[in-house]
Amino acid sequence: MIKNDIALAIEDKSEFNRAKSLLIVETTLTALKEALAKEEKIEIRGFASFKIVPKKTGFGRDIRRKKQIKIKGGKRIKFRSGQELKSIS
Repeated sequence: MIKNDIALAIEDKSEFNRAKSLLIVETTLTALKEALAKEEKIEIRGFASFKIVPKKTGFGRDIRRKKQIKIKGGKRIKFRSGQELKSIS
């Protein structure tokens, strides 16, 4: 499913036209991106929650030079599905 499919579903289930439905989808996704950029937790009840978690530094191996290298830590997005989404599968 792509953004356009979501906008079509909104259009079918509401009285909004295609342009307004697409604007709703774009606005929602932009708000989610901005919240994650601020490291805020996002919780959509019944669907899922998203949060930024630190990623540990670690070590790997450079196969060509046969040396151990340090891998930088960082951040990643953690996704946890909600109860209703879990019950589907």
